[in-house]
Amino acid sequence: MVIINKVHFFRKNKNLTQEELAKMVGVSRKTIVSLEKGNYTPSLLLAFQIAKALDMDLTEIFSLGENGE
Repeated sequence: MVIINKVHFFRKNKNLTQEELAKMVGVSRKTIVSLEKGNYTPSLLLAFQIAKALDMDLTEIFSLGENGE
């Protein structure tokens, strides 16, 4: 199982830069880059903070998928 995220899609829809989102949730821009590339799985707290910052439901941004999706 893997966590699929749509952070990049929703961040762009809100016209936010990676830097702006990073500041909103208290992480570095590099963390957002890694997250968007699928190289980093956020903690539950960070996932909720991102959802709140993007004004989205957590399950709209993050979902569970099979390996290879």
